[in-house]
Amino acid sequence: QVQVAESGGGLVQAGGSLRLSCTVSGLTFGDYAMGWFRQVPGKEREAVACIDSIGINTYYAKSVKDRFTIARGAAKNMMYLQMNGLKPEDTAMYHCAADPILRVSERRGKECVDDTSYWGQGTQVTVSS
Repeated sequence: QVQVAESGGGLVQAGGSLRLSCTVSGLTFGDYAMGWFRQVPGKEREAVACIDSIGINTYYAKSVKDRFTIARGAAKNMMYLQMNGLKPEDTAMYHCAADPILRVSERRGKECVDDTSYWGQGTQVTVSS
């Protein structure tokens, strides 16, 4: 049984930083892309950052590029999202996902699609102004 768990969310002032962690069990971690998605009540879930199975190809949403960094951990089965320069609009529930689809679309360019069954419960990030 695949289990995905996030940690590291919290309340931070605008301009601050947080590091989210994700741990996965029940699958061969090195075989799967990983991703962070976020959702605000009443809005669609959006891809924030994704990374391929070997840690080379990444995707970032335009709104977080140059502020957030996704990385696969040296520790087994760990994945991280370093978030710097946080803004109030980053406030959301952040979910870790195993096996999202990281691809290049002719129309939309690089994208990360949340077509997977492997999700964590989420960790809340709140950024105050």
